[in-house]
Amino acid sequence: MARFTQTFQPLIRSILLLSVLSISSVQAADKVDLIIDTDPGADDVVALLLAFASPEELNVRAITTVAGNVRLDKTSRNARLAREWGGREDIPVYAGAPRPLIRTPIYAENIHGEEGVTGVPVHEPAKGLEQTHAVNYLIDTLRSVKPGSVTIAMLGPQTNLALALIQAPDIKQGIKEVVVMGGAHFNGGNITPVAEFNLYADPHAADVVLKSGVKLVYIPLDVTHKILTSEERLKHIAALGNTAGKLVSDILNGYVKADMEHYGLPGGPVHDAGVIAYLLKPSLFTGREINMVVDTREGPTFGQTIADWYGTLKQPNTVFWVEDGDAQGFFDLLTARLSRLK
Repeated sequence: MARFTQTFQPLIRSILLLSVLSISSVQAADKVDLIIDTDPGADDVVALLLAFASPEELNVRAITTVAGNVRLDKTSRNARLAREWGGREDIPVYAGAPRPLIRTPIYAENIHGEEGVTGVPVHEPAKGLEQTHAVNYLIDTLRSVKPGSVTIAMLGPQTNLALALIQAPDIKQGIKEVVVMGGAHFNGGNITPVAEFNLYADPHAADVVLKSGVKLVYIPLDVTHKILTSEERLKHIAALGNTAGKLVSDILNGYVKADMEHYGLPGGPVHDAGVIAYLLKPSLFTGREINMVVDTREGPTFGQTIADWYGTLKQPNTVFWVEDGDAQGFFDLLTARLSRLK
């Protein structure tokens, strides 16, 4: 028996080594290669911190910023603040489009405050922006990567990606999927009776991205208004006892009040963090492939996402539309990941 073991020991070691390498390569292949396009925004900051706390699953290549919740200078500062708070100053931040493609710019200071982040003081972060424009960064990166390898988390208006696709349609080859926080269907909008803010802020850009044929996942108000804060959930986050827990607790306690009052909800949505949660744990969400179009016509339906949930028009599917999510599962994930940060 001893002779048998000695004879085959090198072979056994080789097999074990190959098994470890095989497992490692599978894990590396499963890691999401991610660009986060964002307009921080209180819920964007929470989304960024959730991403920063999940390096095993998410390789955040860069953050690209766009005007939306507040002006571009403030969204770019807030993205760098979130990076600083999350201890991820290795991630570059590129400033992008300062205004929508066509429409007059609008902002959401009434929800996010004049500085874009509620409940906490802001300051100028130590590390600055990259010199390259976000649109150029997207074009250069998506042209150079392996086909179908980069996921884009779209947390604000889709202006940057639309501009990149208009200038360089070939970059579609580098995109695995685009996961959008945006749109509304069953329960109406949050900026008009039918339109959600991110789509209303630049519906022409959303239309460009939709018609480009990239794989799209939409996380609309239909689901984010089901995943709500509660006093208990926010207490659990605050009780983490770290800086990240206090920041998120303070931000959300300030941010959710407006939606709770306006909609009569028992808690508030954390819209953009749903995109990151979807990338981390898609089993928390349900939805299906549907045909969706964006209304770019001036008038009362401007910016509306027309989601053909029942396939009435018998048109080809254009997006995966998420319609429900596990609220407690989401907050359990958020709390557990925030506990990893300082």
